[in-house]
Amino acid sequence: MVATACLIAGAVLLASACRDIGPRTGSETNFLTSCDAGCGDGLACICGVCTRACSAADECSALASGAACVAVATRPAEAACAAADSAAFCDLSCGGDADCAPLGAPFRCQGGFCRAPDEGGTATCPATTLAVGDNDRTVTVGDTTRSYVVRLPASYTGSSPMPLVLDFHTLGGTPAAEAEASGYRELAEQEGFIVAWPQGIDGAWNIGPCCTTSRDVDDVGFARALVKQVQAEACVDVKRVYAVGVANGGGMAYHLACNAADVFAGVAPSAFDLLVESEQPCQPVRPVTEISFRGTADVLVPYEGGAQQAPNGANITFLGAVGTFEMWAELNECTGTPSAADSNGCSTYSSCANGAEVTLCTAQGGGTAWGSPEIGWATLKRHSLP
Repeated sequence: MVATACLIAGAVLLASACRDIGPRTGSETNFLTSCDAGCGDGLACICGVCTRACSAADECSALASGAACVAVATRPAEAACAAADSAAFCDLSCGGDADCAPLGAPFRCQGGFCRAPDEGGTATCPATTLAVGDNDRTVTVGDTTRSYVVRLPASYTGSSPMPLVLDFHTLGGTPAAEAEASGYRELAEQEGFIVAWPQGIDGAWNIGPCCTTSRDVDDVGFARALVKQVQAEACVDVKRVYAVGVANGGGMAYHLACNAADVFAGVAPSAFDLLVESEQPCQPVRPVTEISFRGTADVLVPYEGGAQQAPNGANITFLGAVGTFEMWAELNECTGTPSAADSNGCSTYSSCANGAEVTLCTAQGGGTAWGSPEIGWATLKRHSLP
């Protein structure tokens, strides 16, 4: 039976603050937010959470593994509410999305607590000015006009936010060629996300000393402007924006993880590595999930790393596949040892700060190639911005 009033530690709130969304069961009820909503199963609506009032931690153990009795006063400022300071309720705290996995796919870490995607109410979507399918667009960065193609999948309705993936082409490539080869166009249709293919100046991306002719190209600014423009023209989940790419495009995905982790929740580069710190400083503002795909026989970006001459004539030094893997583990404050390689050659650091993951997928005897979009997306979609 659905409650017609919300209760906070025994005190009755105005019934108008609640709306009937039907009964819910299991952990979805216990941790769903949207507290103008009625709470079934004898649960109360406390500070925007359909849950149970409590006075001791063990009262919450039946709801979900790790659930704790949380006082309103201890919640972060962004999760504050008007309840009495003495109110306490069962809740599941988290440091990242992985901590919410026991509750099921809809739950993500928001404000330090596991929440369903509709926390704080339904997001307001802008009027969509893009068509379903491919859209040729431009955006101005400084005094330079940059171009890209953005695709809305057939499942796009404009009524609920979708993730956005930026897919960066290889050296000398184009959006059309990348869309044809990377696999993300087809995966976007299957999984329901928006994908954009940026066009690099000189067919290249500016990463440290590599690889554009001009050192003044602002590709990080381009990526930020592209994301902002797509968010204004379609319904984008701003916490679920990702970057992928191959070769020089994979390097661009890494570069965004280093310099725009406030925008990109995770990256999946192929056939490229980080450069040494003196050439490509990498100081992400937060831990960021990274999954890379490398071949041991890559002749353009050697798996073991080392000095190379970039196409623009610059001397660059790669950390190597394993060196990059270990660097991201260090940047993301991972602990323990990585898992043994699975059947896809993927090894993962899973105990990292804020629930981030770091994965290296190695193809023995493989050369310069696109990694698996399915494996990449399976990792990326588990992670969102805090």
